[in-house]
Amino acid sequence: MTLDPRTPVVVGVGQSAERIDDPDYRAMSAVELAAAAARAALDDSRADIDAVAAAVDTVAGVRQFEISGPVATAPLGRSNNYPRSVANRIGARPARAILEIVGGQGPQHLISELASGIAAGRTDVALIFGSDATSTLRHFAGAETKPDFTETVAGDLEDRGHGIEKLISRYTVIHGLTSAPIQYALLENARRAGTGLGPAEYRRRMGELFAPFTKIAASNPFAAAPVERTVDELITVTESNRMISEPYPRLLVSRDQVNQGAAALLMSIEAARRLGVPEDNWVYLHGHADGEEQALLERPDLGHAPSAVLAVREALAMTGIGVDDVATFDLYSCFPVPVFNICDGLGVAPDDPRGLTLTGGLPFFGGAGNNYSMHAVAETVAQMRKMPGQFGLVGANGGILSKYSVGVYSTTAVEWRPDRSPQLQAQVAGWPTQPVTENADGRAIVETYTVRRDNERPTGIIIGRLDDGSRFLSTTEDDELIALLIEGDPLGHAVRVRSFDYGNRCSPA
Repeated sequence: MTLDPRTPVVVGVGQSAERIDDPDYRAMSAVELAAAAARAALDDSRADIDAVAAAVDTVAGVRQFEISGPVATAPLGRSNNYPRSVANRIGARPARAILEIVGGQGPQHLISELASGIAAGRTDVALIFGSDATSTLRHFAGAETKPDFTETVAGDLEDRGHGIEKLISRYTVIHGLTSAPIQYALLENARRAGTGLGPAEYRRRMGELFAPFTKIAASNPFAAAPVERTVDELITVTESNRMISEPYPRLLVSRDQVNQGAAALLMSIEAARRLGVPEDNWVYLHGHADGEEQALLERPDLGHAPSAVLAVREALAMTGIGVDDVATFDLYSCFPVPVFNICDGLGVAPDDPRGLTLTGGLPFFGGAGNNYSMHAVAETVAQMRKMPGQFGLVGANGGILSKYSVGVYSTTAVEWRPDRSPQLQAQVAGWPTQPVTENADGRAIVETYTVRRDNERPTGIIIGRLDDGSRFLSTTEDDELIALLIEGDPLGHAVRVRSFDYGNRCSPA
């Protein structure tokens, strides 16, 4: 098969990690972790590292947690230009440096975007990376002597901003939707409503989904928590597995205390031949797509994100295969519901013998800020080289089931093709939406719920439906209602809601 020399290929992947209790723990900064992963990706290309580094014309960085919000802080200091700080450490002098928006979709989205740029001749060699040193940040939080990660480097930066405008609003913030576990808990309980399962039965289903993930994490040298656990260990609430927000005990929640980095090296076939990258190192992006879900409260079904399923179906259709033809999966797993969403939409069993992760998943392998799926890509590329001709699928989730980027990888040669993501997004824009009443008064029923436990007094958060069918947000500190949210099953339960200047409040009907 004769391919266009501009066809993009992934030629190198790399990962780095360190744990606080490692005997050789060095307190690496986010820049150092990303640079270590980038060097590993260059080395993985099996070409001359210095020559490849010199050929890199584009670098793209995925944001760390500490630079992912307008009020985020970097207590140990940070680089003023993260992508160029990393590039400097590996001897690259790229013409273009990108800092991507917030979201776990970022790694796969950047790979698809820059692969398209390579095919169009705008880019020749691109290096994409991300990292986080959140475990080290916590380790030194109260220490008198701390490392200083401050760096000031010169060079242009294409800073795309935080990109969180669609994810938060005054209405959601005053009702306590201020963290991922709280927001995903609302989605998780909404999905449970559709299953007909009670709280205990559903928690066991979540544990059954994630227990096999722990086995993968236990054998992964880059995992932050490499411990194999049983279903009962995952779902039993104990002092060390406290309830975070219903229905999530700590072990079912994404682990963000990590020191990890990952990188991917892309280039045109022409550049790969020029630089001496062996052809058996090339992995092709056969299918790719991006999808963005409706605004959170406007989704008719809070327990599912059909735009993500649409993106996966598009990537598979581009590849010319069905879901049964996929050899490996890595589905973004910050919480159970994003995994269930894809399984529900594609008809994949949660206990599919192929497995649903290659890393071990975010609660166990760890989630390096927005960069988790770069590790998924690294593992997938490595697996595809061991399984020539097979297909590996990466599903990368961002926001509150808000954005989804998909990649299907294989060693089988294929021409680059653009995806139909804009057309798919036009479909999503035409879907019906759920009416929302922000200032809600009257009788209502509980559609979904959770309980915040980050204050001394637990606070219930309820998404409900008024008699006219419109949706609203509310909080409650009513003891009777809180007890129902924690100990019972409030789904479909009647409540009364009242509106105030500072938000809606629910009480028993």
